[in-house]
Amino acid sequence: MAVRPIRITGDPVLHSPAAPVDEIDDGIRELVADLYETMDRAPGVGLAAPQVGVPLRIFTYGWTDEDGTKWRGVAINPELWISPPPPGEPDVDEEEGCLSFPGERFGLRRAERAILRATDLEGERFEIEASGWLARIFQHEYDHLDGVLYLDRLGERDQRIVHKIERKLGWGRPGQQWMPGVDDLEG
Repeated sequence: MAVRPIRITGDPVLHSPAAPVDEIDDGIRELVADLYETMDRAPGVGLAAPQVGVPLRIFTYGWTDEDGTKWRGVAINPELWISPPPPGEPDVDEEEGCLSFPGERFGLRRAERAILRATDLEGERFEIEASGWLARIFQHEYDHLDGVLYLDRLGERDQRIVHKIERKLGWGRPGQQWMPGVDDLEG
């Protein structure tokens, strides 16, 4: 297992759809182990393969809900079903962050419920009906596989703030990355 550098917005791999995984082999198993290690070190609650520069339809997630239930897994070639998010402005508890735009959070309305269908590391299909934050995590990571960052879904006012931050930090162009455990961008 190894911690991999996380790409920052502007890198082409983050803004392009990822390819399906054809076969779960030792290379995929190593990638998944690295995704977990990187996600945990960042720290984050999810990490998609494109965020570490690998354009494949894989994401990991790890989160403990308010009841103490631990949700941890990998989704390979996932499908996601959601209903439209509720209308209106996001509440304070709907703030979201992204390891590919580290250190910043913005409010974003997401669907309250989601159904995730995917393949696990053993090649078995599974389905999870999620609500609340777990549904949000699945939507956020699934977006990465389609080349969409949560920043792309923000309103006009927040988009302007994002662009100011990008300019100030030199982000928004290819080649920018950070190393969890070395760079303190999420602290």
